[in-house]
Amino acid sequence: MQPQNRVILGLGTAQTFAWGSTYYLPAILANPIAAELGIGTPTFFIAFSIGLLLSAFVGPGSGRLIDVHGGHRVLPASNVIIAAGLVMLGICNGPLTLTASWLVMGVGMSAGLYEAAFSTLARIFGSNARRAITGITLIAGFASTVCWPLSGWMETAFGWRMTCFVWAAVQLFVCLPINALLPRTRAAEHAAPKAASATAGGPRHFWLMAALAFVFAGTWFSSTAMAAHLPRLLQEAGASHAGAIAAGALIGPAQVAARLIEASLMRHFSPLASARVASLAHPVAAGGLVALGAPATTFFAVTHGAGNGVMTIANGTLPLYLLGAGGYGLRQGLMMAPARFVQGAAPFVFDLALSRYGTGALALTAGFGLLSFLVLMLLPSRKP
Repeated sequence: MQPQNRVILGLGTAQTFAWGSTYYLPAILANPIAAELGIGTPTFFIAFSIGLLLSAFVGPGSGRLIDVHGGHRVLPASNVIIAAGLVMLGICNGPLTLTASWLVMGVGMSAGLYEAAFSTLARIFGSNARRAITGITLIAGFASTVCWPLSGWMETAFGWRMTCFVWAAVQLFVCLPINALLPRTRAAEHAAPKAASATAGGPRHFWLMAALAFVFAGTWFSSTAMAAHLPRLLQEAGASHAGAIAAGALIGPAQVAARLIEASLMRHFSPLASARVASLAHPVAAGGLVALGAPATTFFAVTHGAGNGVMTIANGTLPLYLLGAGGYGLRQGLMMAPARFVQGAAPFVFDLALSRYGTGALALTAGFGLLSFLVLMLLPSRKP
């Protein structure tokens, strides 16, 4: 197996379980945890949001650490931190300990999810990282499809506390060894002098970064809101509980299918062209669900999943395409910080909107998608 393929397979597997045991966990465990602790579900999502907000603060520092020391050191540390947070979640007994567990996991997520993985690949492969970025998102696109049913089964069979402990063990005994074996090499174009400043390209680079930060924030709000509330949203549209879960399970395959198309057919186009198309997927899906209700649940899940899948790739490839590989980790952390802030608020804000307006809450996420499309249309089609 070629070295790049080994990296893709290993890091993609580790990312699948990293996402499944953190970001996708609340969709399955929020209700049983809230019920046992005697708190409302919104309180759980406030704690989750606080963890995401902390990850926004820590993200640029994590990216800089990867620029300097490499993902083979930072990613294993994230596995230890996430495992500690999961153990704390498994033994929590009230709102304070619940929040503390998500704060710890927030630090781990800042150094262990896609931004960290993309920064690692940019450091190793430089401007040739687009294929590797697409590859790991192809594999990790199954995170919800694999981990939602696993978490649901474990919660039913053993309870939510044991579910947290099992995911902590996966972090330590599966993900950590994989990440520790990542290559130590650094691409020449990712040399330290270029990494010193995230905005070394001047005002033009600054405005490109600001535009991309807005796009990432808008699309991540929608992605996070759907990850936290999709089954409930589909039930609001008229689907049964089983039908909502079944439709939600299609998001992973839809993400992967779209990424396969991006890797095969759309690789001949710029990442900007792919992102423009993908940014419209959620608004189209939302319009279909609001207009048709339950019969459109599959359409919604597949279309949203496809757009989200390609936009996840764009999070990694657009900065590489428009701004280059030098200082990628720090720059990625800075651009994703607004997305993390918005992402942190998304579960709570969308919960309130969904409770009050039902499927009308999709006007919020669809609006973000349309604004993101407009911003992408204003970006230059060629590198500056």
